Amino acid sequence: MVSAKATGPHSPGSLLSVEDLSIADVSTLLSLTSRLERMQHAERSQLLSGRRVALLFYESSTRTRTSFELAAKSLGITTTLVSDKSSSIEKGESLKDTGLTLRALGAECIILRHQHSGAPVLLERVTGLPVLNAGDGTHEHPSQALLDLRTILTRLPGLERDVVDARSLAGITIVITGDILHSRVARSNAMLLPRLGARVILCGPKELLPEEAFGLGANVEIERNFDRALDGANVIMMLRIQRERLAGLELDLTGYMAHFQLSQDRLRTHAPHALVMHPGPMIRGLEIAGEIADGPQSAIEDQVRHGLAVRSALLLRALASADETRRLAGEVRL
Repeated sequence: MVSAKATGPHSPGSLLSVEDLSIADVSTLLSLTSRLERMQHAERSQLLSGRRVALLFYESSTRTRTSFELAAKSLGITTTLVSDKSSSIEKGESLKDTGLTLRALGAECIILRHQHSGAPVLLERVTGLPVLNAGDGTHEHPSQALLDLRTILTRLPGLERDVVDARSLAGITIVITGDILHSRVARSNAMLLPRLGARVILCGPKELLPEEAFGLGANVEIERNFDRALDGANVIMMLRIQRERLAGLELDLTGYMAHFQLSQDRLRTHAPHALVMHPGPMIRGLEIAGEIADGPQSAIEDQVRHGLAVRSALLLRALASADETRRLAGEVRL
């Protein structure tokens, strides 16, 4: 597999990493998302009518796969789902050959989830098609970071939802807690949110958050004490313990829950007004108490709804002309 670090996508419609997006690009995508939400279904369904997209998933997924598929159908796109359990992938076919086959069959864009970091870079390189990274190994999940951003902008008072700049999240503290070592969601958020002015605090035990886990940039820091991290937090983003990636790693789950679970008492004491988020899948009673997940501070279902909207914008960006994308995005600002 190639390096996850790309020099930039070959196709302007690809999204391989949040680093591919300038702040202006993010602002355009947010505006486009709002424009699509306001459209009547009949109008929206004609935007990409008859276009073809393949969803290529080498890992299980509920939220990401379903929202991309529903987003595509809402735009009039014909979709094909290919999984490693029901295709020639199971027989040992390479990613390259699967991608070339999908292109030959008429796919105009590929949405890829893969267990290896860098897979979207390789797929775009060999097919020349726009590729949307739906999660690659422990590397990135860029569309999740975008939907998380939109959730924050929508739920926190006083923020502009449709237009962002380098100061949009100034004064906002976001605590990301859990299995950060294996979290592509944490990585993409820690790369994107500070560029908009947010202070990001990463919290977790050393086993799941080694000092060298990220190349910590400006406005990103590590705090081992969860209670201390929560003091003054505006947003709390909890992460699942990814047991499927813990091979050879000793982790005391009882101790983890005592120190890093978001409990009702902990929330009430240290961050009584903070917004609570979780990318899913969620393990109730491990990283988060069920009553918090269902409570008034939870934005978990909002994240899912924003995921559908944001991924519609990403598909339009991938398949429509740049002029058409800018035109639609600009209409929301008039």
